Amino acid sequence: MALADIPITTLAGEDTTFGALTEGRVALVVNVASRCGLSPQYEQLESLQQAYGDRGFVVLGFPSNQFLQELGSESDIAEYCSLTWGVTFPMSERVRVNGKKAHPLFAELKQTPDADGKAGRISWNFEKFLVSPSGEVKRFRPRTEPQDPVVVGAIEQWLPQQ
Repeated sequence: MALADIPITTLAGEDTTFGALTEGRVALVVNVASRCGLSPQYEQLESLQQAYGDRGFVVLGFPSNQFLQELGSESDIAEYCSLTWGVTFPMSERVRVNGKKAHPLFAELKQTPDADGKAGRISWNFEKFLVSPSGEVKRFRPRTEPQDPVVVGAIEQWLPQQ
């Protein structure tokens, strides 16, 4: 299945696809969790959304309780992200990122190796996958912050020139 055709249900319960959410934009796909020590990365993710959104970029957050650090309901997640971090970027319903029941998007994205050549399981919350409009993928591990120069450079490389 092509990435664009993968079904996604938003945090608000609306059915869509990866392609409809990205619409030819550069997308940063992140598995997020509200009660994780890395959750301050939400602030940087929102900052990237604000800085590059008008240039053809979108952050997509995928809450996951796979590491037992996510809130219990979609409405709690939406409220937390909005009130605590000012999140405006699209978010999906809670998903699984590993195992037989992993969301199809993560089943595909996990095949991409990181900078060290390692593919496979998502190691923790806030793993990042940068997807170009043509479907090329770059993977960044959880401790790589969203505003790390390597991530920002990759975003800028794939955005249309101003």
